[in-house]
Amino acid sequence: MTKVTANLLYSKEHEWVLHLEGSRVRIGISDYAQKQLGDIVFVENPDVDDDVTANESMGSIESVKAVSDLYSPVSGKVVRVNEELEDAPETINEQPYGTGWLIEVELSNLEELESLLNEDEYKALIHEGEE
Repeated sequence: MTKVTANLLYSKEHEWVLHLEGSRVRIGISDYAQKQLGDIVFVENPDVDDDVTANESMGSIESVKAVSDLYSPVSGKVVRVNEELEDAPETINEQPYGTGWLIEVELSNLEELESLLNEDEYKALIHEGEE
């Protein structure tokens, strides 16, 4: 069973967003995405101070199966990167909603959060893909 967390918002590309405070958010990939990828062996995140744009590539994630683009669910400036993933990318498989987060972003437009999926909408999306 795929785990979905209620306090998060989700993109159709399977990234999650946690609203931290003010206009700062934390981004990671969903449990569903990490299960589809399999064992993750490398993550290429953007750097601190890089700009990211909603629905555009912000890096890549490599598993034993394939290399996939990571898409930013929001626009803004990267203010923090999870550097622990450099030495332990498998943390994403183990804790996709915890210590396996990717980056934190200072949003340029808080209203972009309204276009993301809530828990129920995301569950419906992934169940469509499982049929």
